Amino acid sequence: MDSHKYASVLADHVHPYMQIIFPQNDGIYQQDNARCHTARSVCAWFAEHEDEFTVLPWPAISPDLNPIENLWDHLDRVVRAMDPQPRNLAQLATALESAWLKIPVNTFRNLIDSLLARLAAVRSAKGGYSGF
Repeated sequence: MDSHKYASVLADHVHPYMQIIFPQNDGIYQQDNARCHTARSVCAWFAEHEDEFTVLPWPAISPDLNPIENLWDHLDRVVRAMDPQPRNLAQLATALESAWLKIPVNTFRNLIDSLLARLAAVRSAKGGYSGF
């Protein structure tokens, strides 16, 4: 995804969602440091909306802190275990969406609830591998 597409996703989907979920403008948005997330145009977009929600500062190369990495790993394992394997992009997209929709809500909650423990582990490891 390039920065223009990401900015479009932010404007068309993330922003309206944040306004609904956080009507008091007290929401926190998390992203990693992918190139499209750190592009000047995207940073400018966030600056224009800084009074509406906070973007969580995120250290570079911090997979131990990012719970989405666990979900990507889960999706990877589920899709690789499929028989037959997806044979094209459309089948892969369908397989990923199906696997995503089958992830129990508690899995998401547990990952979010683990953030404080993740932070403590990374601090304890002085930024090194924390085991998460």
